[in-house]
Amino acid sequence: MTLGADLRERGIGLHVIEQGIDTSTMEGRAMFGMLSVLAELQRELIVANDGLASARARGRVGGRRPKLTKDQAALAQQLYDAREKTVQQIADLFGVPRSTVYGHLDKAKTVPRQPKRAAVTKP
Repeated sequence: MTLGADLRERGIGLHVIEQGIDTSTMEGRAMFGMLSVLAELQRELIVANDGLASARARGRVGGRRPKLTKDQAALAQQLYDAREKTVQQIADLFGVPRSTVYGHLDKAKTVPRQPKRAAVTKP
């Protein structure tokens, strides 16, 4: 962007043949400006990703802290697998929403379950 502004101040127009941009026109300057902004955004994203990778290498983890501790999540899994409590009851036990309980359940071994059916007796 600095180069484009410097050239414009000196009265020099830039014509990019491959992209069809001519900075001597209003449309060409607008397109050159948009491409410059996108290039700057891309550079900043790369720098941000490098920063995240560096932080992870130092053992830092981003995001919110989990609502349930590892012990609580293990207990929730046990109660769910043993069919002792429903997800709502587990959520009430820990004071969290059901979605939080679902988020902590092991997705690999947890299968959706149907409610227990009462035994049907024939007359």
